Formats: sequence, C-alpha cells, structure tokens
Amino acid sequence: MGYKSIESIHPDKQKEIEEVIDRMTFTKNFRSATAEEWYIFLPGYKDPKSGGAAGKAIIHYNLYGNKEVFINTTIIFDDPDLYKDEAYQLVYAIADELVNRLVGYVDTLLSVHAGQNSYQAEYK
Repeated sequence: MGYKSIESIHPDKQKEIEEVIDRMTFTKNFRSATAEEWYIFLPGYKDPKSGGAAGKAIIHYNLYGNKEVFINTTIIFDDPDLYKDEAYQLVYAIADELVNRLVGYVDTLLSVHAGQNSYQAEYK
C-alpha cells in the first residue's frame, strides 16, 4: 500500500479557525428568482476600502425541471490578509462552512477568490 499523508493543523491555528467560524455572520444583500448575494462578516477581517464585510458570496441557482438542482457559488474575499500564504487553511475552512450553511447538500460548483489562496471545488 502507498503512503497516505494527512495534513495536521497546529492547535493554535485550529483554535483561530474555530473562533472565526463560530463568530462568522452573514447577511443577505440581494435576492432574485435565480440568485442570492450575501455579505460575509469575519471577526478581525474587513474590506480595507469600506471597513465593512470581509467578503461576499454569490449563489446562483441552475434549475433543470424539478428533479435536478445545481448551484454555482462564488466567494470573494476583500481583506488582503486572507490572501497571505498562512491564511489558506482559514480560507478553505470559511468557504467550506459557507457552502454548508448557505447552500446545504445540493451539488455545487465553488469558486473562491482570495488572492493566491483562490481555488475551485466541486461538492457532490
């Protein structure tokens, strides 16, 4: 059998991630028949220009008939501190939690924009 690598998170980093996620809030800014826009508020992070939300999530629903639902979710972080190398675990954890809370268990294509911590994922 091959070697399996399990990434471990330093306990201090794990504590930071848990605190940010526990205190994360979001508010709906816009809703249409096929999309929602949510502002994301994170403790210790903010938009450097406005001083407001650290980012936003845009959820676009693709409905095919009444049996298949597919979601396109884009998360855009505005705080440059979330673009740094050391923030990648936090960015992934926040994005994962946002998908769980805002989208749920529907097939989802995720696009995260956070500088060099940007990535794409598929939830099935």
